[in-house]
Amino acid sequence: MIFLAAADFRAALPGGGRLLGLDVGTKTIGTALCDAGWSFASPAHLIRRTKFTQDKAALVALSLRQQVAGWVVGLPLNLDGSDSPRTQSIRAFARNCRDVDYPILLWDERWSTVSAERALIEQDMSRAKRAERIDNHAAATILQAAIDALVMV
Repeated sequence: MIFLAAADFRAALPGGGRLLGLDVGTKTIGTALCDAGWSFASPAHLIRRTKFTQDKAALVALSLRQQVAGWVVGLPLNLDGSDSPRTQSIRAFARNCRDVDYPILLWDERWSTVSAERALIEQDMSRAKRAERIDNHAAATILQAAIDALVMV
């Protein structure tokens, strides 16, 4: 099931549980995990994109290892809230993942990469290290925003 509203996604997870946040790019998939109580999100593993079936298998394996209850996928809307070609690509990615046994929440990710970049700069991280870690930190930013909304519902 794919959801656009936090309340509907939360209803699909009556027992709560850990969530996997995804920042899906063309070359990598940044991942983040949160605790079962939806308090905090942390960067997790970077998945290098290959074929879709292998990418999905890697996400499912990570989800099983970490006992994940649902996925939060960043949706890159334009600044005015409209869809872009990249947005359509992410919607297709989510549709192609519908057969996994996890509810999927598409979450507005505008400014997530900028926010993650600023946080890494504040940590005085070099440009090279930031490039390695930005996708996972963006996934954590996306997931944190989603869990903040989920606890308010």
